[in-house]
Amino acid sequence: MSQRINAFAMGNKSVNALHTMGYHVENSSLDNAFLELLYFRVSQMNGCAFCLDMHSKQLRAKGETEQRIFLVSSWRECPFYTEKEKAGLLWAEKLTELNGKEIADALYQEVSNHFSETEMVDLTMAIIAINSYNRINIALGAEVGTYQVPQKN
Repeated sequence: MSQRINAFAMGNKSVNALHTMGYHVENSSLDNAFLELLYFRVSQMNGCAFCLDMHSKQLRAKGETEQRIFLVSSWRECPFYTEKEKAGLLWAEKLTELNGKEIADALYQEVSNHFSETEMVDLTMAIIAINSYNRINIALGAEVGTYQVPQKN
């Protein structure tokens, strides 16, 4: 799909607020490499090609293995994700496919066994952010394949 509107370059206050939320999540106590994996998984679920391209490149730049990237959609069957990562991926999937459903107390309890209350909020905000970015890119279009990992100074 070609880009209809570059919402990220416009300086739109709403988009800037989303960037600010993302900045706070990125600087939270959550592991950034795990967040990239979570963003990749949610983007798979939503079919956002731009975000899949971006987060796969970010994951590789952070040293993530191809095995973990390629198999993240089957994380339940794989032994190389930690219990905390599995809990976070479960939370991400359930919130992404929410669609009017409630989150069961048992699911919340299972996930919150691995994350503090602050981390649960940050994890939830990270999932909200990536779902929002996916929806912006899918609705307004994005130049898939153009993302470049920023060079470290």
